[in-house]
Amino acid sequence: MKLEDFSFGKYHGLGNDYILIDDRKWNIPEKKKAVLARKLCEPHFSVGADGLIYVCKSEKADIRMRIFNDDGSEAEMCGNGIRCFSKYVYDNQLIVKNPLKIETLKGIIIANLSIENGTVDLVEINMGSPILDCELIPVLPDRNKFECINESILALDRIFNFTAVSMGNPHCVIIVENQLNNDDLNKYGAILESHERFPQKTNVEFLKILSKEECTMRVFERAVGITNSCGTGSCACVVAGTILGKFQKNQPVTVHNDGGDLKVTYTGEEVFMKGPIEKVFSGTIKTLEF
Repeated sequence: MKLEDFSFGKYHGLGNDYILIDDRKWNIPEKKKAVLARKLCEPHFSVGADGLIYVCKSEKADIRMRIFNDDGSEAEMCGNGIRCFSKYVYDNQLIVKNPLKIETLKGIIIANLSIENGTVDLVEINMGSPILDCELIPVLPDRNKFECINESILALDRIFNFTAVSMGNPHCVIIVENQLNNDDLNKYGAILESHERFPQKTNVEFLKILSKEECTMRVFERAVGITNSCGTGSCACVVAGTILGKFQKNQPVTVHNDGGDLKVTYTGEEVFMKGPIEKVFSGTIKTLEF
């Protein structure tokens, strides 16, 4: 397939970066969407990013988001990605509404935009209710349980205790005394991501509790690897931490990602996530073949 004067935007949320395109204009064929994601996201040889986000028409909401990882796999949801999406849509006047109703594979997500001088600088997302049902996450429970809360799991030479949470995509949250370095995050993250207990693989978060209102999180993202931040992962960490008594319901928790901070509040029913978004640049590729 060949496109001329192909326009795109590049945005990041706490260093988690995405390429965004208006697919209402380009109409990329379904069989080519994953191919284009792999091509554009490849570092050094192309634009480079953690993923590609398509802006699509919606019959259920104001607009629809589809997000593909850099390996071409489609993700159900992404907290940083949907914030990038919200800013791209509003700042480019594709849809000028606040709040913004966004259709995703998880369902309809509400984005509340903080607007400064006509542009979006902060986005708060109502992430909806977390999923703890093992069958829906999905995760294979131990001893035929309905939920996986603080269960043990073997990864190479270590046994971790994990809590399984879905925020529209699966997460394995592990509380640690000391935060992992990159070597250990790669080593254990890769094993846990594709562990047999996760039939569709999983995102892996290592969570260090600092107080009732503060924590650090490092993430090994499914199909991506180590990233600077993860919005749904931050939400999953606060949900798991609250269930385990580390945080309090209705109290905002500052989650320190490698790329910056998110504020996450879990009411016991819904999760709210607030954080900044920045435009990196916009560009045009004269001739694009894929």
